[in-house]
Amino acid sequence: MYRNDLLKGQRILVTGGGTGLGAEMAARFASLGAALLLCGRRPEVLEATAQRLRADGGASVTVLACDIRQPESVEAMLDAAWREGPVDALVNNAAANFIAQTHRMSTRAMDAILATTLHGTLYCTHGMGRRWIDAGRGGSVLSILSTSVRTGRPFTVPSAMAKSAVLAMTRSLAMEWGGRGIRLVAIEPGPFPTPGATRQLLPQSRAAGRTATLRNPLGRTGRPEELTSLAAFLLSADAAYINGESIAIDGGAHLRSSGAEDLCEWTDADWDAHRARRS
Repeated sequence: MYRNDLLKGQRILVTGGGTGLGAEMAARFASLGAALLLCGRRPEVLEATAQRLRADGGASVTVLACDIRQPESVEAMLDAAWREGPVDALVNNAAANFIAQTHRMSTRAMDAILATTLHGTLYCTHGMGRRWIDAGRGGSVLSILSTSVRTGRPFTVPSAMAKSAVLAMTRSLAMEWGGRGIRLVAIEPGPFPTPGATRQLLPQSRAAGRTATLRNPLGRTGRPEELTSLAAFLLSADAAYINGESIAIDGGAHLRSSGAEDLCEWTDADWDAHRARRS
């Protein structure tokens, strides 16, 4: 199924494409023939990833520096992307998150998460959809959510809220834009360890990693190629009849819990120590 030309001819824009699972997906798309546009706030990180992809045979990799929290920045980025030709797919991967006791979060901290995960995703999707509709073209939007949209998740409430809102956007626009040839789909990853996720969400990484593995029905965390294979399939012509759906890929862990219950056992002293490490 994953033939070398599966995504040939597609230009795919990946937000948060310089690191973590965004970079992993970009590499997989490139290996399957896609031309890539990598979006993020740090040009040097994007360029380093782009150079690796080019060295691995990526036919076309363009870097687009953009702060998706700012609608003007998003519009300028999309204008630049379309100047070289139409974009065929958008991957909403950029997000912000960290664990915290909700009652101790400042409104500024809440807004920092919502600005990227919800507002930035909406700005990118709205801008891309408008361009597709104005051009009379179809396209695909793939949003990376989390299983918190099914279970809720304590201590990451703004993120769980934002991801749930993006799921609502996916389903709503699948109806509104489907007749125009625009598909919206989503993936809900469970534990896929990356340096960023481990630092922000698993502060006691060894103990938390063991707990996550024991809780998972398959007894392990996810491998990057498993998520990137699903993402590539959903953006391919083979998935052309899938619209408005969100797929969990977590080994079945969401059937047991949200994955954050251990944090309920932390004392105030544990949280104070965690806050001190973050500052």
